[in-house]
Amino acid sequence: MDEFGPVQILVVGFEGTSFNGEIMPELQRLKELDIIRLVDMAVVSKDTDGEVVGVELSDLSDDQRAEFGAIAGALIGLGYEPDEEGVEAGALAGAEAAEDGLLEDSMWSIADTIPEGTTAAVALIEHRWAIPLRDAIRRNGGVPLADSWIHPEDLVAIGAAAAANED
Repeated sequence: MDEFGPVQILVVGFEGTSFNGEIMPELQRLKELDIIRLVDMAVVSKDTDGEVVGVELSDLSDDQRAEFGAIAGALIGLGYEPDEEGVEAGALAGAEAAEDGLLEDSMWSIADTIPEGTTAAVALIEHRWAIPLRDAIRRNGGVPLADSWIHPEDLVAIGAAAAANED
């Protein structure tokens, strides 16, 4: 079984429908360093005439995609019953759903929600760098209690709010 690291869903919106070629090389660099793996990504653009173009990308092989889908299906309860049969049914449903791509069905939903003249990307990014850290924590009896991302903009806002309260 291929071991998966923590997976983040990242949703990004862009004004316009053309790019300067900077994003994909950066993703490739991170993949080559085994920092991340692109589980799945859907990019959808809608031009000013309402014409939709979409593309889906993944670093996973067909077997890995089925395995990831099976894990996700079992975890989110696609089998509907919280027993062993339900987990197995969920794993099977997840594996089948992942055959054509995990986000393929979402592509047209994305297109329906974005305004004309914009692009949206939804990516499932596996954090490969976190696998050894997670394993070390587990070996030492640690369990996750919370998990969140704090962006630099959030820290600036917190600092501004704290400064305003000091006055």
